[in-house]
Amino acid sequence: MSRNPLHTKLISIIEPVLEQSGFELVDVRFTLEQGGWVLRVQADLPLADVTDLSEVPSDRVDLEDCENISRELSAVLDVEDPIPQAYSLEVSSPGIDRPLRTAAHFAHFKGSEAKIQLHVPMQTAAGERRNFKGKLHGVVDNKVEIDVDGHVFQLAIEDIDHAKLVPDWDAVMHGKSGVGTPAQPKRDFSPKRHKQKH
Repeated sequence: MSRNPLHTKLISIIEPVLEQSGFELVDVRFTLEQGGWVLRVQADLPLADVTDLSEVPSDRVDLEDCENISRELSAVLDVEDPIPQAYSLEVSSPGIDRPLRTAAHFAHFKGSEAKIQLHVPMQTAAGERRNFKGKLHGVVDNKVEIDVDGHVFQLAIEDIDHAKLVPDWDAVMHGKSGVGTPAQPKRDFSPKRHKQKH
C-alpha cells in the first residue's frame, strides 16, 4: 500500500517480529511531532480470531503486551537501523477507528463503514476524487470496493494512502464494537389492536 521506501522497509522489519510473538501489524506511522520524530506501531491479535465483528473482542492487546513488543522491536530496529535520525518508539493497540492497511483487513471488515484517502486523485465522471467514505463491499482483484451513496468505487490497494474504520458511535455507546454490518432494528410483528368506535 505504501509508496514510501522507508515505510515499506519498516513494515518488512516490524511485521515478522509481531507475527513471531502471535500478533498482527495493524499500522506503522513515522511522523515528525513537536518533541521530535516518532515511530508509531499499532498491533493487534490476528483478525482471524474475531468471528463477530459487532462484538467487542476480549483479551486483546494490553499495556504489558505493548511493552513486550516495544522491547523486541527496539532490539531488532537497533540491529537493522533503518532510520538515520533519533526517534522514539510507541507501540499501542488500534483505536476504535482502526486503520486498514492490507487486502485481508479490507476483506475482514466487509459491511463496515470506512474512510479511504488515495495517494493521487482518481478520475471520476464528476471530476477528480481523493476521499471516499462509505460501506466496504470487500476486495476483488486487489481492489477495495466501497459503496459511496449507492455508487460502488473500486480502489487499487497500492493507490491507497491511508484508510480507517468509521465506527457507529450509537452502537459503541450500547457496548458493541461499532463496526460490521449494522444490526437491523427489531420489527414488531405482534397483532395490532384497534380500538373500536362505538
